[in-house]
Amino acid sequence: KDSKEAQVAVEQALQVLKDFYAKAGEATALVQQPEIFDKPYQGMQGESGGVVGMLEVIQSDFARLETETKASEEQSQAQYDKFVEDSTVDKTAKNKDIEYKSNKKDSETEDLGEAKADLESTQKELDSALRYYEKLKPSCVDAGVSYEERVARRKEEIESLQEALRILNGEDLAFMQDQ
Repeated sequence: KDSKEAQVAVEQALQVLKDFYAKAGEATALVQQPEIFDKPYQGMQGESGGVVGMLEVIQSDFARLETETKASEEQSQAQYDKFVEDSTVDKTAKNKDIEYKSNKKDSETEDLGEAKADLESTQKELDSALRYYEKLKPSCVDAGVSYEERVARRKEEIESLQEALRILNGEDLAFMQDQ
């Protein structure tokens, strides 16, 4: 904005100077001309190029500055737009990730609660089974009888069971009546 206004101001100044120098070339500085002048005095027309040239350089500098500034602003705007777009996409992805992880955490917390309840129930069952085992252990394991004695008792028990079976089947009934 400033460089545009400066260009307009320099253009107006150049126009004023060009008009002034054009008029000064036609006018005579002194109405009464002394005899020493062979032509009328019209100012220092040859020196006018310095000021006008300098203003033209200033005007071109302002035009270049405006072009560079506009290009820089367009590039910065493009970078900003890309950044905003990338940030929006990134934010959306991160929000989805947060939602997914929150749901997963809730699900795993629920699973953990169920697993703890199952563990507690199983532990109670195990404790009960261990207490029962401890009650049964003395009657099942090592009642102070050696292996040979246990084998002999089993053998006697088997023989008595076989005899009972024969009696029930009526095989030894006749044998007993004979006695």
